[in-house]
Parts: sequence; C-alpha cells; structure tokens
Amino acid sequence: MTKFALWVAVFGVTVLGSSAANAQSMTLTSSDIKEGGTIANEQVFEGFGCTGGNISPALSWNGAPSGTKSFAVSIYDPDAPTGSGWWALGCVQYSAGHDVVAQGCRRREEKLTPKGAIQSRTDFGADGYGGPCPPAGDKPHHYEITVFAVDVDKLPDAKNDAASAALVGFDLPFHTLARRH
Repeated sequence: MTKFALWVAVFGVTVLGSSAANAQSMTLTSSDIKEGGTIANEQVFEGFGCTGGNISPALSWNGAPSGTKSFAVSIYDPDAPTGSGWWALGCVQYSAGHDVVAQGCRRREEKLTPKGAIQSRTDFGADGYGGPCPPAGDKPHHYEITVFAVDVDKLPDAKNDAASAALVGFDLPFHTLARRH
C-alpha cells in the first residue's frame, strides 16, 4: 500500500455538446475500478514518490449514439494542486468498432492499443497512462474517467502521441456526440 490514503473513481454522468438522451444511453464500466472505491496499488503511478504498478485499468463502454466514428478516453484528477488539475490518460481515435481499453494499454510494447489510436501526452510529460499519485499528505483525490463518443475518425488537431491533453481537450467539444464519466 502506498502512503496515500484514498483515491476515488468517479463514474457520474455529464453532458458536453450532446443531448442528455445520448449520454444516458452510454455506459462505462471497469473490472479494476469501482465507482467511489479506492484505486488499487496496481494502478498507482510508479515515481514522484509513489510505488504503484502504474498499470492502466481495464475499461469498457457501450451504447454510443449513432454517428459515432471514434472514441476518446481520459482520466483526470481535478483535485491536483496545480490550479488546472492533472491529466493521467488521454487515449483518442479508438475506432467505433473498439469498445474497450485493455488493462495495461499504456505499455506500447504489449501492443494493446488498437491500430490508429493515439495516447496523448499526460501531465507526467509522456504519452500513455500515468496512475494516481497525489502529493504526500494531501487530501484524498477523485479521478474522473470519461469516454467520449466522437463524430470524426480523427480529431483535427491531436494528430499523434505528442498531442497534449489540452489539445485533445480543445478538439473534443466540437466533435463530442455524448460522453460518460
């Protein structure tokens, strides 16, 4: 167990540029993380003083609205003491035929990311997954895991793994049909 007391996964529902009906039809689940539960050490970052396994959680979704051409998945920590939160994962351009992020998708050498998908740069400074790692002694953090149903095959500005989370976040409001936390 790490020195941090609690990490909480948030799977609420919000809507961005989409109808409530579209958002309500989508579901997002994980066999590794339960809503409101503590995130296992297996998913915690290894570095910055944390000693976790840094293995991305398995995620799956269904119920995307018609017109969905791809998906984006993000993990965000709104409680990070940065003034702008902390992006821990940004996977985009999962084609509409993919409805799962395999556990450990951050490990490119394992080839678990679907062909054509990109993993944007996180706030850890690298592409792929970087697990929870709040500063020692900080309050418990909440992690928002979101899947976006997107109306284009590829986001226009986030072209490769060097794309920042901010750039992906710039593109998404213009192309999101529905999203689910």
